[in-house]
Amino acid sequence: MATTTSYTKHFIFLSLALILIAFVNVNFGSVSIPSKEIMSILFGDTSVKESWEIIILNFRVPKAITAILVGSGLSISGLLMQTLFRNPLAGPFVLGISSGASLGVALLILGAGFFGGMFSGLAMSNWSLAIAASAGAGLVLLAVMLAANKVRNTMSILIIGLMFGSLSAAFISVLSYFSEASEIQQYIFWGFGSLGNLSWEEIGVFAFIFSLGILGILFVIKPLNSLLLGENYAKSLGINIKKSRNIILVITSILTGVITAFAGPIAFIGLAVPHMTKLVFKTSNHKILIPAVAIVGAIILLICDMIAQLPTSEFTLPINAITSLFGAPIVIWLLIRKKKIFV
Repeated sequence: MATTTSYTKHFIFLSLALILIAFVNVNFGSVSIPSKEIMSILFGDTSVKESWEIIILNFRVPKAITAILVGSGLSISGLLMQTLFRNPLAGPFVLGISSGASLGVALLILGAGFFGGMFSGLAMSNWSLAIAASAGAGLVLLAVMLAANKVRNTMSILIIGLMFGSLSAAFISVLSYFSEASEIQQYIFWGFGSLGNLSWEEIGVFAFIFSLGILGILFVIKPLNSLLLGENYAKSLGINIKKSRNIILVITSILTGVITAFAGPIAFIGLAVPHMTKLVFKTSNHKILIPAVAIVGAIILLICDMIAQLPTSEFTLPINAITSLFGAPIVIWLLIRKKKIFV
């Protein structure tokens, strides 16, 4: 099994690429700001034009940080799910957590038409949407964990998660039917995903919860490597399958839930980035793959965010559309060219 040392050059290159692309990302926006001035602002120079400083520090830098957190979190979640279920088509949303978060937001935005104005007095802010999404994700997580403790077959959990996703989608359809056009439009815009609406306070909460999920991964690296060869092999190595499975499910739910709560449901990244990373690193060792997919996922989402701003200087295209349009053809090309992926 490959060691981390043997991939040092890969990590150095990716880290430098991440820093460079993050800086280029901060340069993109409707207001043209010279790169030299951006560097001055980032290094604390207060002599730069105040309006530029506000744009960089309050809008563009938070957006770049959000892209890094979202891209890395979704990529890690996708890798965990593909390993747990031994299914290359598994992604971070297969547990239904994202669907539960979407249902929570739908109840907040669309609930007025269905429940006769019960939710109409609630203020529509990033916090209220994040709380509603977190509540929905938490309920689905609870249901999935209860089901996971009742079944022994890991694939059954995958099916249960998909069914929760279908149930959530059905409820959302009913809510949409009874809602006004303006409410449906607001919900659709939330579903496009967004990286640029978070304040520093919200990013702080996001990063804290995100860090809890990342810390949990330290406890499951060995079980993840063992699960690649099947549950029976993992048991022969003394791995507690049920405990490890539950930890992996909770980690994925935390990462997916907090990302959906603060940035909306963002497609493609969690499904495709693990495969793209494996084609480059050619290893199945999660000690290497987890940091690798985190960096690659952050780079890919930063690039997608820049592409979303290219067609016009005034409007930003939905990030969800760009991740699929940009990423799916690349993955298809890579898979056809290599004809093999590591599962």
